[in-house]
Amino acid sequence: MRKIIHIDMDAFYASVEQRDNPDLRGRPVIVGGDPLGRGVVAAASYEARRFGIRSAMPAAWAARACPEAVFLRPRFAVYRAVSREIQAVFRHYTERIEPLSLDEAYLDVSDSPLCHGSATLMAREIKAGVLEQTGLVASAGISYNKFLAKLASDFDKPDGLFVIEPEQALAFIDTVPVGAFHGVGPATERRMRAQGIETGHDLRGHERHQLVEWFGKAGFHYHDIARGIDLRPVVSQRVRKSLGHETTYPQDLPSRATVEEALVPLAERVAADLTARQLAARTVTLKVKYADFDLITRRRTFRRPLTAVDELLGALSPLLDDTAIGQRAVRLLGVTCSGLESVARAGVQLDLT
Repeated sequence: MRKIIHIDMDAFYASVEQRDNPDLRGRPVIVGGDPLGRGVVAAASYEARRFGIRSAMPAAWAARACPEAVFLRPRFAVYRAVSREIQAVFRHYTERIEPLSLDEAYLDVSDSPLCHGSATLMAREIKAGVLEQTGLVASAGISYNKFLAKLASDFDKPDGLFVIEPEQALAFIDTVPVGAFHGVGPATERRMRAQGIETGHDLRGHERHQLVEWFGKAGFHYHDIARGIDLRPVVSQRVRKSLGHETTYPQDLPSRATVEEALVPLAERVAADLTARQLAARTVTLKVKYADFDLITRRRTFRRPLTAVDELLGALSPLLDDTAIGQRAVRLLGVTCSGLESVARAGVQLDLT
C-alpha cells in the first residue's frame, strides 16, 4: 500500500507577508492586484477569508467586501526563496516529491524508513520542520493515493493534519461535495449538479459509460475517484510543456500600436525564461481578452525553433492580423511558448548578449 502525503501551505503569500511584517498579523491581508484597477486576489489571509474573499476574486470586489483589508502586491522572488526552504525540509524524508505550485506538493514516502515507516509521524515532523525553518504553518493530508491525500489536507485547515485510511475512504468520499474534488471546476460542478450529482456518493451511483457520455474522457477519472481509486504516481521530474506570461492592463489598449508595444515586455519575459532553462520553442500562442471579456487564442507552429525576443515578436505579428485588435479594445494579453525542447537538441545558439 502506497503512503502519500499532500502538504499545502496555509494562505502562503499572505502568511509570508504577515511573517515579514508583524504589524500585519491578525489583520485581513490580501495579496494581488490593485483594488482600484482590474487586478485579482492571488492570496488572502484567514482573517480576510472570513469576509468571503477567495483567490481569483476581482480585487475591487474584495475591497468592497472588506474595506479594512490591507492590499499588497506579490513579492514572487521572496515566495520562491521560501518555497525552496520548504522543499529542503521535504527532501529529508523522500526524493519522490511532486510540486504542484510554490506552496503545495505531493510526497511519496512509501519506502521511507523514517519514523518507523509511519507517514502520519513523518507528516507531523514535516509540519514542525517547515514551521521551524520558515515560521509558516502547513496543513498535511495522508492517504494511499494523491486524490485522497489532497482531500485530506483540505479537511482540517489551517494547521491541519488528517489521515484517510483505506477502510475509511468510501465513507469519507460519500460526504464530500463534488465541487471540493480536485479537478472538478465550477463549470463541471454545475454540469454534475444538473445531473443530480451533489456528493461523492451521488457520483459513485453512476456507471463509467454514463459519466463518459456526460463528461468525455474525464468521466473515467470521475468514476475511479468516486471509488477511492487513483493510480497516478508521484512524479518527481515533470517535463515542462509550456512557458508563458500574461498581463491585465489598468486601461484598455485601444490600438494595434499600443498592443504591439505591450507585447514587447511579455516576449522579453518569455525569452528570458527560455534562456534560463536552455529551451527553444516551436509553437507560439497569443492570448487576447477584449474589453468585453471575450477571450481568443491564436497560435502558430514553426519548423525552426525560436528562442530570441525578436523571433517571438516576429511570430506574434502575423497572429495579430488574425484578431480584431484595432477594432476592439484589449483588456489582457498573454504570450505562451510550447513545443519545448533543449537548445542542444534543437541545434540553436542562444543569444546571451
